[in-house]
Amino acid sequence: MKFDVTGNPDYGHVTVELKPGETILAESGAMSWMSSHLQTRSHLMGGLMQAAVRKVVGGESLFVAEYTADGSPGSVALSPTEPGSVLHRRLDGDGFILTAGSFLACTPGIALHTRFGGLKALFSGEGAFFLECGGHGDLFFNAYGGVVERDLDGVLVVDTGHLVAWEPGLTYTIGGMGGLKQTLLSGEGLVLRLEGRGKVYLQTRHLPSLARWILPFLPS
Repeated sequence: MKFDVTGNPDYGHVTVELKPGETILAESGAMSWMSSHLQTRSHLMGGLMQAAVRKVVGGESLFVAEYTADGSPGSVALSPTEPGSVLHRRLDGDGFILTAGSFLACTPGIALHTRFGGLKALFSGEGAFFLECGGHGDLFFNAYGGVVERDLDGVLVVDTGHLVAWEPGLTYTIGGMGGLKQTLLSGEGLVLRLEGRGKVYLQTRHLPSLARWILPFLPS
């Protein structure tokens, strides 16, 4: 399957070329345009229970849209809701972990499972659950703003709102910026500490922070 990612880092989107019989699964509402002869349908990815968990705690849609080239090739363009970057990851039996709201699309060989981030994550303000991706195929995910890719070999402290994805070889803990006073006065709240060897993806912007900045300017 051929694809082309354009518009990064401001307004990224991906155009997927489907050969006869090929299928792409996408976050509901992500389609910006498509060939008129593609077959489309919506379904629950992983069944009702898995889909409901992703919706309630993972920030993803209950349904995913399925686009299939039936008889002749066609194309579909997919765009995330937030402005920013679209990224690609090829999985060949390995895993990958996404933060809530980062999933954009995948081929049918990819499975999504919800992972609980721990009790402290409930108070982080960024969501307590992650999406664990595995299987064989192509995975597309999105970030708000530009993306910084880090090859970690050691420890990295990350504001949870700037974390997009990481490789499962990295372990993580969620805690404060030191003691209680430092955590409260730093303005960072809880942070995530990644440790080990592997790649981590960070986004340069944080949508909740932008929303809080805009709030005082809105009419009451």
